[in-house]
Amino acid sequence: MEQMERNVVLDVNERPKLGLWFGLSLQHMFSMFGSTVLVPLLVGLNPGVALFSSGVGTLLYILITKGKIPAYMGSSFAFITPMLALMKTGGYPAIAQGIWSVGAVYLIVALLVTVIGSEWINKILPPVVVGPIVMVIGLSLAGSAATNATMLHVSATKSVYDIRVFMVAIATLLITIAYNMFLSKFLGLIPILLGIVTGYIIACFAGLVNFAPVMAAHWFALPAFDLPFVNYKPTFQLGAILAMAPLALVTMTEHMGHIMVLNKLTNRDFFQDPGLKRTLAGDGTASIFAGIFGGPAVTSYGENIGVLAITRVHSVWVLGGAASFAILFAFVGKLSALIQSIPGAVIGGISFLLFGVIASSGLRIIVDNKIDFNVKRNLMIASTILVIGIGNAYLQLGQTQFSGLAVATILGIILNLVLPKQAASEKE
Repeated sequence: MEQMERNVVLDVNERPKLGLWFGLSLQHMFSMFGSTVLVPLLVGLNPGVALFSSGVGTLLYILITKGKIPAYMGSSFAFITPMLALMKTGGYPAIAQGIWSVGAVYLIVALLVTVIGSEWINKILPPVVVGPIVMVIGLSLAGSAATNATMLHVSATKSVYDIRVFMVAIATLLITIAYNMFLSKFLGLIPILLGIVTGYIIACFAGLVNFAPVMAAHWFALPAFDLPFVNYKPTFQLGAILAMAPLALVTMTEHMGHIMVLNKLTNRDFFQDPGLKRTLAGDGTASIFAGIFGGPAVTSYGENIGVLAITRVHSVWVLGGAASFAILFAFVGKLSALIQSIPGAVIGGISFLLFGVIASSGLRIIVDNKIDFNVKRNLMIASTILVIGIGNAYLQLGQTQFSGLAVATILGIILNLVLPKQAASEKE
């Protein structure tokens, strides 16, 4: 189809002029920035490494998909709960193994898709399983958001309730909601970033920000990479793998949903060319790279797809430019220090909204697919997933721990495969 018929400003393989390229790529970087740095802040990782990982991961994705898909790989929220648990028990070495296992699952599924197709994915992960799991991902983090939004850390081991923290958190929440509702065009795509900036300014006036680390930081500094065999010696940790690997099956459904949207935007079929096997392999490889360097797992970002839709600029060159800027910003020491100085009050306020949006996305999957909870099968599956996941009913076997989210995911998949379409009482 001709470009004018599709009303496209720049098509997938078209390269913009240098000045325009610069501006369009910065726009994409700012769109992903807020969420990408928020994940490491919540888990206790370095935001500079997360920026670096997202940038290189995006370039790897573009390379593996043969430069045919305009997508950006940013920090994934789906793995926050198990990463928080693993950080307490095994530190980043445990998280790294979990992330590597996530990438490995993507690569294995990509291989299976190559051999037998992709229909089996929909059979083991129908909406009645995926919807509740996505809800759990959001709601299981509610306690973390509430703690950040109420408690002031007065020492490494002690926190106290502080009304200033709560007021800054609520102000950040309400302002971010206002940005979401009343801003349009490009500003309407970066409400999280704007909310963090505004909340940070309010926190400064409330006396909650410590500028000393920012002043002491160098302008140029290597990100605090956490490299295997350099910073730590990897040891096999089955618990970390079992805590995170099952969730890769859930994030795959989000990945495929993003590809469907991109198909419509660009009038292409990326499932056929370059193929689902390449899109999954690209996503998995990006996560493995992130785990090697000390970043969180990554996934394709809806924020950047939104930018593509509004600007009608679908150029892969622009996404590659955004990735390059992310890599460059990762080496600005003062920027990393500034991000790490964001107080918990601001993170808590933003998290109220973000975690709620994740949970609501799961609810939307259920509603959009018209899941009937008068059917006992659906009710049993969803109920089991929700309570086990949100309550974090983890399974401990020796030194190996399955997180509540992993247990809920596995049980949901099993119940979906073994339960009959109708309960005996429904046949009467």
